[in-house]
Amino acid sequence: MSDGRTVISLENIIKRFYVGKPNELQILNGISLEVKEGEFVSIVGASGSGKTTLMNVIGLLDRPTEGKYIIDGVDIDQADDDELSYIRNQKIGFVFQTYNLIPKTNALKNVELPMMYAGVSMNERRKRAEELLKIVDMQERMEHLPEELSGGQKQRVAIARSIANNPAIVLADEPTGALDSKTGRSVMDLFHKLNVEQGKTIILITHSNELAEETDRIITLKDGSIIGEREGTDKRWMKTLETSETSETSETGEISENKETSEKESSEYKGEEK
Repeated sequence: MSDGRTVISLENIIKRFYVGKPNELQILNGISLEVKEGEFVSIVGASGSGKTTLMNVIGLLDRPTEGKYIIDGVDIDQADDDELSYIRNQKIGFVFQTYNLIPKTNALKNVELPMMYAGVSMNERRKRAEELLKIVDMQERMEHLPEELSGGQKQRVAIARSIANNPAIVLADEPTGALDSKTGRSVMDLFHKLNVEQGKTIILITHSNELAEETDRIITLKDGSIIGEREGTDKRWMKTLETSETSETSETGEISENKETSEKESSEYKGEEK
């Protein structure tokens, strides 16, 4: 679990809809939550528990009715619409269950889109989009339209697009919900890779308890309230990382040993020549 600085701080967040009307509805009931930089957090709960409403608040897609929300040091109550738009575009990446790709635009241009809105030059955004599609193993499908891609491939493109502007935070709303278990596994592996290798803070909304167990921390929602919080128990990715680091250390040691042996042999050979 990360022990870095707090990037998301929610304090007594309440969200109501149809405020002041007979059908007023309260969805979030005083949510308090902190997320540290580099943490991988999952939010679980049954349908109607308030998961998506909470993600919309965290992602600045909706404002809370009451409560205090600070993201990366910015108090959203004090921020105007332009500042909130900048934070959404530059500091947060979104991944949705339905992918939300532009239908008549190929994978490459879909990934370029957030950078275009951010004012990145054409050459620079194309180069970065190509690099990101390689990261998600979609380099062979750059020119394909969404309709020519499988569900898993679409989600890989969506993940690449979510990190186009190198955001510190990635919000994923049921990203494996429309995928079979094998494809969902590969998508989850991508999130782990972004978290471990690039240090992204990831908040995963999921109905899958199995996937949630792989995250640093599991937040359980029920009827708009947090009813549980604990660490995930499945540390398969940590084991994979440790194995990889051990392998790299071993290889480095072998290279160093081989180099010393080679230098020794070379020295002995020169001595024989004399």
